[in-house]
Amino acid sequence: MLSGGLPAAYSAVPLTLTRTLPMQPKHAYPKIHNATWPGLVGKEPGTDHPPIGLDAMLDFTAKAEVGGRKFDGVDIFLSLPHTSIDASDDELRALADKVASRGLVIGSLVAPVWPPTGGGSAMGDDTQRAAFLTQVKKACRIGKRLKELGIRKYGIVRIDSATGVADWHKDPAGNQKKIAATFRAAADIAKDHGERLAAEGEICWGGMHSWRRMVELLELTDRKGVLGFQADMAHTLLYTMGYNAPEDRLLPDGYDWKNQQTLNEAYTKLTAALRPWTFDFHIAQNDATVFGSGSHDKTGRHCLPKDPNGKLDITRHAGYWLRQPDGSPNRVIQHMCWDGCMFPNKVMETQQTWNDILAAMLSVRDAHGWS
Repeated sequence: MLSGGLPAAYSAVPLTLTRTLPMQPKHAYPKIHNATWPGLVGKEPGTDHPPIGLDAMLDFTAKAEVGGRKFDGVDIFLSLPHTSIDASDDELRALADKVASRGLVIGSLVAPVWPPTGGGSAMGDDTQRAAFLTQVKKACRIGKRLKELGIRKYGIVRIDSATGVADWHKDPAGNQKKIAATFRAAADIAKDHGERLAAEGEICWGGMHSWRRMVELLELTDRKGVLGFQADMAHTLLYTMGYNAPEDRLLPDGYDWKNQQTLNEAYTKLTAALRPWTFDFHIAQNDATVFGSGSHDKTGRHCLPKDPNGKLDITRHAGYWLRQPDGSPNRVIQHMCWDGCMFPNKVMETQQTWNDILAAMLSVRDAHGWS
């Protein structure tokens, strides 16, 4: 161990993404995926940031290349205009063919559990919670069918509480118990379909808005192995700041971002609490601010890998999630996905954007992967 409780294995990671990448991969795992939902999240028809179609997102992913290496697959959002949560078997076959034709596979799926997409609050009334569970069941059906079609061999179904922090605060203890009960029912549905659920911690979701509350919810749900945590590097950085839960902040008020030791100590505590629950992982960058666009509430602002304002060393800090405390690879995470939402369309429709993202992810796998 080094000062601040940081394992030596983490500190040995290069602090740059610009090193030369080998032609042949050093490791086979985790597989490297791109997310398709950035083409939808925060996008609105009739504006200067309209939705970007699934075919376009697949093409940008398939064409990305660094030193002869490419993305392995994509994670997808089960909502129109990309993929309907009520997709027929013929439509799912077409989706599988569309992805496979580009040399990709499918990993994790996002269940549209929110009221605007047919779901409901996980702490709402019986009707709302039933709608939430219906969307989970539909997503698990799709996940199972995609496995049967041979296009999906790993991945989870992503959920959240589908409720805001302000509403949750009206009865923290009671609402946390309601969410846990809904999550337990969702986990039972997932288990029946041979699926796992991962709750993505973000500061905008009630009951999941701080690292301590997230751990509390996972423990209350008590379905470890079936329902776990999806760690996004951008969103979890906001956990250290206590953005919507000052009482749970890990970085001091007025923290100087030049002080890496303090950040490393906070990140060590954060990941020690959540890593045991984590089986889905998003590579991301954040500049320690929040952002919202369209119908999406303010959450951790995603930045591009080379953004000079990014507060994370992506390669190094990914190791806190991808390595166990003894430095060994965290083999629970079979694939990792880039998540970068609410970028301008001009940025997202530039192929070099995806090449740079792929380079960042390859650097992470070279440093922390396994075979």
